[in-house]
Amino acid sequence: MKVIFIKDLKKQGRINEVKEVSDGYATNFLIKNGYAVKYTKASSDILKRDITNKKNEDERQEQEALKLKKNIEDLIIEIKVTSNKGKMFGSISTKQISEELKKKGVIIDKKNILSSDSLSTLGVHEIDIKLYKKIIAKLRVNLLEK
Repeated sequence: MKVIFIKDLKKQGRINEVKEVSDGYATNFLIKNGYAVKYTKASSDILKRDITNKKNEDERQEQEALKLKKNIEDLIIEIKVTSNKGKMFGSISTKQISEELKKKGVIIDKKNILSSDSLSTLGVHEIDIKLYKKIIAKLRVNLLEK
């Protein structure tokens, strides 16, 4: 029996994948537990429509991410820190960077800020921000002495 997977099932099938499986396995496990539906003309049409919708949504999100990337790369975030003779006390966290971006009208989750090293020295630092799949923006953070 041909089935269309509607959920990922480890080592069996991925979502929207069409596979030929035995009749008993399909009816007694896959369909019964909601992992797949029987392949019919109607389910095939729904699958094609879903794939097209997902593709269009991915393209839309990618375009939004590219616009956001341009906005982020034009920004310079300035953070005033306490220091003693050029040495900072502590370092700047991704949460602080996220909050500073929010003040500028750019909402980024702190988990998407890819900080390879801690910001613990004064001056300008470049930080990568993951926006969408392979789209990464470079944000400049300038640490200034209070």
